[in-house]
Amino acid sequence: MSAQNLTSKERAYLRGLANTIDTIFQIGKGGLCPNFYTQVDEALEKRELIKLCILENSEENPKQAAELLARGTNSQSVQVIGRKIVLYREAKEKENRKIVLPKVSKK
Repeated sequence: MSAQNLTSKERAYLRGLANTIDTIFQIGKGGLCPNFYTQVDEALEKRELIKLCILENSEENPKQAAELLARGTNSQSVQVIGRKIVLYREAKEKENRKIVLPKVSKK
């Protein structure tokens, strides 16, 4: 799946899953540094779906930060609500794959 776009059904499914997960990263006034991309990339490989929060003291725009992170980690931005960002990427290693996206029915 990696860089292809999610369907609305897949995105809705992932948003539902994201409701139950905790925020694991915070973007502060340091912004998006190369080391941060590495950490996000590793978390996506282990978890597939992660939630990030942009702190009040950060100058990052949430939508732009989501786009940059998605591009930099070859993931998909599932949603941006306020200062929260949800990213998804299917794990490269089969043993790390936990999320099964709903099948798209063809009519």
